[in-house]
Amino acid sequence: MPYFTYILECVDGTYYIGSTDNLYNRVAQHNEGHGASYTRSRLPAKLVYYEELQDRKQACKRERELKKLNKPQKKKLVEK
Repeated sequence: MPYFTYILECVDGTYYIGSTDNLYNRVAQHNEGHGASYTRSRLPAKLVYYEELQDRKQACKRERELKKLNKPQKKKLVEK
């Protein structure tokens, strides 16, 4: 089953990074206020980047890698 690592851009310009097996459902959950506490106070959030990976383990690994990037690096990735 494919998994996704994704980046949301919040209304305040910050980025949220997560992973899921149902990308569009998860984005909807965030925007309904049922996602991470970080995004609840920064709605609406829009999907600006995602990668499809083979399994949860790979998605979580990639999520950790993306979270280590600084904001300019994340912005560069999103703008590709």
